[in-house]
Formats: sequence, C-alpha cells, structure tokens
Amino acid sequence: MDAFSYLSVLLSIILGLAITQILQGYRSLLLARGRVRFYWPSLLWSALLLVMVAQLWWASFGLARHQGWTFPQFSIVLLQTVLLYMMAGLVLPDMPEREPIDLRVHFYREQRAFFAIFLVMLAVSVCKDWVMEGHLPGRDNLAFHAAFALLALGGLLIRKPRFHEVVTPLGALGMAVYVAALFARLA
Repeated sequence: MDAFSYLSVLLSIILGLAITQILQGYRSLLLARGRVRFYWPSLLWSALLLVMVAQLWWASFGLARHQGWTFPQFSIVLLQTVLLYMMAGLVLPDMPEREPIDLRVHFYREQRAFFAIFLVMLAVSVCKDWVMEGHLPGRDNLAFHAAFALLALGGLLIRKPRFHEVVTPLGALGMAVYVAALFARLA
C-alpha cells in the first residue's frame, strides 16, 4: 500500500461520517415530518455539504501523486476534512423524541458557528496548497475561495433571513460552477 492509500483511509472515514451525519438528519426529518417546521436554507445547505464532501473526496485523488508526505501536510488535509465534518454536524438538528423541530430556529442558533467553521475551512483549503505544493491555489481556484469566503463572512455576520434566503441559492450556484469549472474531470 502506498503512502496516500494508507493516509486516505482516515480521510475517507471522516468524509463518510459527514455524509452519514447529513443522511441521518434527512431520515430523522422524514420520520418526524409531522413535528418539523421546515426551512429551505437549512435543507439547501445540507445538500451543498453533500456536494462539498463529494468534491473534496474527488479532488483528493490528485494527492495520490504526492510523494514524501510529512505530518504537517497530512495534518492540514485532515483538518480540512474535520472542519467539513463539523459543518455537517451543525447543519441539521438532533431530533428530540416528541418535541417540535424548527429548522429556522436551529439555522439561526448555529449560524455563527457554521459560517465561522466554513471560513476557517476555506482558509485551511488555501493553506493546504501552500503546505503541500509551496504555492497558493491557481488564480481561478483562489477566486472561488475568495467568493465563498465573502459568502461565509456575510453568513457569519448577517442574521437577516432575507440575506440568507438570497445568498444560499447563490452559494449553490457558485458551488455548481466551481465543480463544473475546476473539477469536472478526475485529475
């Protein structure tokens, strides 16, 4: 087994846990649907996180070519994965047995933590290229990171529902363009 195959096992487990977290949230929402007050930005962010997990896993294939792994290199890749898992853990609430569930209340309760982690994850993503390759991401990739960072900063600072109801679909569109433009083919 080569080094990346060995190291990628832990990354795959964490990404699998992130997917599990979101899918279990969907299952719980379905089972409790009579007690749930839905809020579409929460659901769209949860779907976006599934895309982000898939994109990170897809992009990590390029790391298979990396030779001479160091612990700091593995740590930064691991940190990005852990932060994505933490976002997945915040996007949908735990489901109490018989209490009503309000996704809007949950969204705004976890808003600051969710978007703060998103910002940190974006910074780690940029730093990852520096640590792994000795340079910043390419111009297009860096531009997308900057746009997502502005979105996350707005999400962190602005609590107005109208803002989130406009920015969330823009984030979805941005993610679709990002994946299509930079990650359509396996590197």
